[in-house]
Amino acid sequence: MVPKPDNPNNGLYKTLSAPAYSMAETSRLTGIKKWSVSRWLRGYKYYGGKLDPVIRREISPESTYASFLDLIDLLFVRKFIESGFSLQRIRKALDEARDYLGTRHFARNKFFTNSREIVLELPEGDMVALLKDGQRAMGEVIESVFDKVDFEEVTEFGFVRRWYPKGKQGYIVIDPLISFGRPTIIGSGIATENIIDLYLGEKEKIGPVESWFQIPRHHIQAAIRFETSLAA
Repeated sequence: MVPKPDNPNNGLYKTLSAPAYSMAETSRLTGIKKWSVSRWLRGYKYYGGKLDPVIRREISPESTYASFLDLIDLLFVRKFIESGFSLQRIRKALDEARDYLGTRHFARNKFFTNSREIVLELPEGDMVALLKDGQRAMGEVIESVFDKVDFEEVTEFGFVRRWYPKGKQGYIVIDPLISFGRPTIIGSGIATENIIDLYLGEKEKIGPVESWFQIPRHHIQAAIRFETSLAA
């Protein structure tokens, strides 16, 4: 039995799926080249035809903005590609996942891979191998994604709710309900870009930044490292 589809009337889901990040910002946060971000989210035309997006979004595929769920989906796509999957196989796996879960996002429930197949963990705990006509299988957890996210429990879908780009011990979180989804210091709501701007404005002195924001020095240092890594 196929679960109910994504509920567009759900308030939290609306926030998670709302267009909020430009292509440039999406590229900056995910570490994926801008042209890849655009192709995976919007598709592209070539002589004699058009290739569909890898991630099928609720908003127009022509939109130049990504949602929070799109960010997490992009992380999955990158991981699958690094594991040896082609974009064509990833598209097909997403289509099959939509049939099982009633949703078009990788950014929910657990996905596994063993470099030959993508395995989906259903809510009941069963494992279904996508691209294998539903054959049940096991695989490796994509730790690089799941160690860095929280799942919401408000709806039945269990979408990714927060993303910790440097891991849950790294002090940085991207939460769509805080600071318009910008990266912030955990527990403070202070955007990392505001910290780095003040730090540079104070000629790279941490003291004035610490005094202004009233947060621990190691949080400021984490924000500086994070923003510096994105600019590299």
